[in-house]
Amino acid sequence: MRLRSTWIIFTALALVWSGCNKKSDLPGPGKSAKPGGKFVIGVSLLTRTHPFYQDLEVGLNEAAGENSYELTITSGEFDVARQKDQVQDFIVRKVNAIIVSPCDSKSIGTAIQAANAAGIPVFTADIACLAEGAKVVTHVASDNVAGGRLAAQALAQALGGNGKIAIIDHPEVESVIQRVAGFEEEIAKTPGLKVVAKLSGSGKKDQAFRTAEDILQSHPDQDGIFGINDDSALGALAAVEKAGKAGRVTIVGFDAVPEARAAIKAGKIYADVIQQPKLIGRQTIEAIKTYVSGGQTQPVVLIPCGLFTQTEALATK
Repeated sequence: MRLRSTWIIFTALALVWSGCNKKSDLPGPGKSAKPGGKFVIGVSLLTRTHPFYQDLEVGLNEAAGENSYELTITSGEFDVARQKDQVQDFIVRKVNAIIVSPCDSKSIGTAIQAANAAGIPVFTADIACLAEGAKVVTHVASDNVAGGRLAAQALAQALGGNGKIAIIDHPEVESVIQRVAGFEEEIAKTPGLKVVAKLSGSGKKDQAFRTAEDILQSHPDQDGIFGINDDSALGALAAVEKAGKAGRVTIVGFDAVPEARAAIKAGKIYADVIQQPKLIGRQTIEAIKTYVSGGQTQPVVLIPCGLFTQTEALATK
């Protein structure tokens, strides 16, 4: 009788131990579905006003819908303090995963570390985090180094391999750091081309306009400008036109948004590096899906870029 009682107690304890250690059908900390079966992803984009991020958001929504994920989408609008607050709100709400397109690749680190401490997996889209100690599961972005090389090749071709070039930069953002690095590496292969100025336009058209004005005043014999995004390129175009140098200064941009495409078609901008923002959005959701299912995730997923010139613009209805 005593032996039977001991066996019953042992069996009960074994079942309790098995239940505590059994691998749940749901993912681990920060990944399990919310009550009601909802899997919620908090998203903080750089901005929601730029066509690139609007397309990226479309890709996120499409893939999330296919997987029955619920997205809560916000944007920092270039303000990293605001973005940190958004990430903190996601943590308080105990979302299952977080996607960030950092407003500042280093300053966002503390917010990502807070998510790490809360057990919430973090993914970055388009712009990577460069802060030490901040853990990101997967970063999905354009191959910005290769895109920068394409921009340099286009400008070199337009200038015949000779001329003075300026870069309208935005060095706080990792994707821009990458594309400028690719641009400078490629330009260095052509001795006749010289980068004479590299100033920040903060990725905004009005500031890029003022930056381009400063460049043109300091270097009146400027031959070419590389704008790290289309707001930078379009701001530079406005400054060039105001200075009466339309057709004299060649501009290459990055993104190929509708306004830039129209300028390329009209011959006002020479070319644009074109990205695939919808695919970036979709691949980011796919990375989350892989992680949640226990699959092998890649630390970095790079999406190829292309070049959009007047030839493509004229072929587009």
